[in-house]
Amino acid sequence: MHIPRSHRLRIGRVSLRNGVYLCTAKTIDREPLFHDLFAGRLVVRALKGCDDQGLTDTFAFVVMPDHFHWLFQLVGTDCLSAIVRRAKSTSAREVNRHLRRDRPVWQPGFHDHGVRTEESLMEIGRYVVLNPVRGGLVRSLRAYALWDAKWVR
Repeated sequence: MHIPRSHRLRIGRVSLRNGVYLCTAKTIDREPLFHDLFAGRLVVRALKGCDDQGLTDTFAFVVMPDHFHWLFQLVGTDCLSAIVRRAKSTSAREVNRHLRRDRPVWQPGFHDHGVRTEESLMEIGRYVVLNPVRGGLVRSLRAYALWDAKWVR
């Protein structure tokens, strides 16, 4: 039986209030929309908006040219899919408005990893925010604008 890829991503997904998750969402066709810094800031605003609404508590994130990684705890809900869908739809609407286009921004679905209690949030957060360095976009994280981590203020 063939299951479309976006549905396969949901197999085994467990969504728990107060659970900690590392989620990744990719742009459609891996289009590097967030080379445009303002477009990337719109994604940042959508992620932080979930914190502002009391739905999540973000530990770390990075917006890369064609995807984002987001490490957060579900706070005001137990529906991981609804939170990621909210961030993606909010950012897509704003990115499309900014770029004066009317096309999908995000691939359907997302990848998630439920963080186990024995895993180090700080190590995972470091992995998340160092993506631009590992990807060769910058030599130093200080040179990249689209990231944040609770441990670095």
